[in-house]
Amino acid sequence: MEEEKSNSEGEEMRAKLFMTPAAKLIQAKERAESFAKNKEAHNACRELIRSVALTRIIYGDGHWRLAEALANLAHSYVMLQGLPVQAMHHANSAKNIIFMGKAYPSASADDRGNILSVLVTIYYTLGIANLMQKNGKESYHNLQKSEKFVKELQGSDFRGIPELKVSEKDLLAALGRASLQKNMLDLPAKHFEKAIDIIITSEGKSAPELIDLYLDMARSEQVKKNHEKSIGYLLQAHSLSVALHTKFSAGAASTALALGKAYAATGEEKYAEAAELYLGESLMSYKAALGMDHPKAIHALEYFSKWLGRVGKRKQAYDLLKESFKSQQDPCSDFNKLAVERLYIMGCICLAEEKIEEAYQLLSKCMQIQSAIYGPCHKKCKKVQELLDMLKM
Repeated sequence: MEEEKSNSEGEEMRAKLFMTPAAKLIQAKERAESFAKNKEAHNACRELIRSVALTRIIYGDGHWRLAEALANLAHSYVMLQGLPVQAMHHANSAKNIIFMGKAYPSASADDRGNILSVLVTIYYTLGIANLMQKNGKESYHNLQKSEKFVKELQGSDFRGIPELKVSEKDLLAALGRASLQKNMLDLPAKHFEKAIDIIITSEGKSAPELIDLYLDMARSEQVKKNHEKSIGYLLQAHSLSVALHTKFSAGAASTALALGKAYAATGEEKYAEAAELYLGESLMSYKAALGMDHPKAIHALEYFSKWLGRVGKRKQAYDLLKESFKSQQDPCSDFNKLAVERLYIMGCICLAEEKIEEAYQLLSKCMQIQSAIYGPCHKKCKKVQELLDMLKM
């Protein structure tokens, strides 16, 4: 039995040794696709790097196939690993091969369709990478080019073109986010609405992708100060999130927080009750799903407590903040960065309530942690030090 196993392994090794580069390339592509489907980002990128090396061996440095391999690697870096710098480097290398080597204008009819699909991937990847780096102008410019090449492909009769890595709904959503980052007032909503229509038509009204798009629509309305419309989209997002993930989940907590912030942003007294309801729901859901020490839960708590302080509910805010420390034996012993803002808010509440001694103790703790983390000359430390100096006087 062991001898048969050894012979089998030996044959497998010999088969691998005598595989042609073309056969190895096919194998690497298949593995990369499989890993990508299973969200195994590191393994997928490893196989795509292998594909680039094998493509270079087979086709040489100036062939469009090498541009294709680099474009696929760039796309994987940005979509699977969230690495915009690496993605931009490889996408630009792919673009240079196509245009500097004149592969695109002089390509045969059969190759031209494939090159167009590669250009769609290149410019979409550059668009997403710039979006991640908060460069809305450059992002939108690249996404428009990707859209242009998609339309060119759709209006042609090229055969044998591989399936595009970029769907129409993803391109529309990206264009909406880039135009929102550019502070275009009306354009983002148009892109988002088209993406929403496509998803509802193909997947129904309960598709998970709709949550992010409703949140995007809400942001686009907030930019225009259309609070009522923004709240309407957020209610849709939260309702869908609760239906898909249950009320006490991180997803539902996120949409509840966005909804609470939207109600609070109106500044209208009639929405105060709704703001408190959803901000409180968000905090409870984060605590249940992630625990009170998680950064997302802390952020929800800080926002909620600040809002409570602004509307005159300082005791309620203070009690919530104090309660959050009970799970930690000593929040200051390890100079916990997450404790700083809470201590500062508590100190400010005590100051507003004219509890000077307690305010001084809390702000001193805050200053101690900030100095250890940022250094005593940091602007955050100077801000707290000014308060402490005032209290001394």
